[in-house]
Amino acid sequence: MEAAVFRGERDIRVEEVPDPTVDAPTDAVVRVTHTAVCGSDLWFYRGQRDYDVGDPVGHEPMGIVEAVGEDVTSVRPGDRVLAPFAISCGECEFCRKGLHTSCVNGDTWAGDQDGAQAELVRAPHADGTLVRVPDRYADDEGVLRSLLPLTDVMCTGHHAAVSAGVEAGDTAVVVGDGAVGLCGVLAARRLGAERIVAMGHHEDRLALAEAFGATETVSARGEAAVEAATALTDGGANSVLECVGAASSMETAVEVARDGGTVGYVGVPQGVSDAAFLDTAFGKNVTIAGGVAPVRAYIEDLMADVLQGTLDPSPVFTKTVDLGSVPEGYRAMDERDAVKVLVRV
Repeated sequence: MEAAVFRGERDIRVEEVPDPTVDAPTDAVVRVTHTAVCGSDLWFYRGQRDYDVGDPVGHEPMGIVEAVGEDVTSVRPGDRVLAPFAISCGECEFCRKGLHTSCVNGDTWAGDQDGAQAELVRAPHADGTLVRVPDRYADDEGVLRSLLPLTDVMCTGHHAAVSAGVEAGDTAVVVGDGAVGLCGVLAARRLGAERIVAMGHHEDRLALAEAFGATETVSARGEAAVEAATALTDGGANSVLECVGAASSMETAVEVARDGGTVGYVGVPQGVSDAAFLDTAFGKNVTIAGGVAPVRAYIEDLMADVLQGTLDPSPVFTKTVDLGSVPEGYRAMDERDAVKVLVRV
């Protein structure tokens, strides 16, 4: 089969690799039909995070079940499924309390596992990981495009909103205008926020944030951005969603939080070695909550909203490529030519 493989900094190649097989009775093999390039993939693509040369890439799979192990009961060949970026057993202590990313039997796609930017993937712990799409929607391309963000960015934005304590009538600030930040706007609106201030540096993305429900936007940088957001929220917001992961964005999030407020952070931390923002958080009694999103805990609720037409994160996909053009997808995201790239396999 063909699969995208990391060959070095800014070097993704589509190569022939062995087909995956059912290796354990809890496995399934899925023929990938849709996947995506994630903003977090850019960290190793740019050489900012270690990644082994020759490892597969991609962690957002959707497709059709091809084969299952003898112990798999929740899906069968022919079922349309999607899966979160984290593999989980569904049975351990952490899975039972909705923290699937801490699963004692868990893993992630790519690296030592099959990557999702490929024709096929082996899904370990299929019953705990794969989520079946109802048959009536299995071939509806519009619905599938709306469901694909649930493999990562939509549920991650939702985790930011939940962690920040967004409730009906609240004012929320979303730091970051990437796919996760835009989905954070959708999530804050879904949870009933009355005012949503989106902060970013790209006018086209902030326009999309407004389409998603942001009531105000801030495109300034540095201290000017903090001052603008603080003024818009009359002294800061009780709920702040940090959706970038950089030291500067964490500092901004804490500064625009109201005293006693909460920052829900889901940006993958990069370069956040200087915890100076903690001094600000301490002085303002700001709670910092969040972390890696337990996507599997959220998928079914969010899927219900997508299927009934009240949630549509698909506009975050501003470019579509086929599997052979995955390297072009990485380039487009790296150069900010695309918010998020959908890969049609």
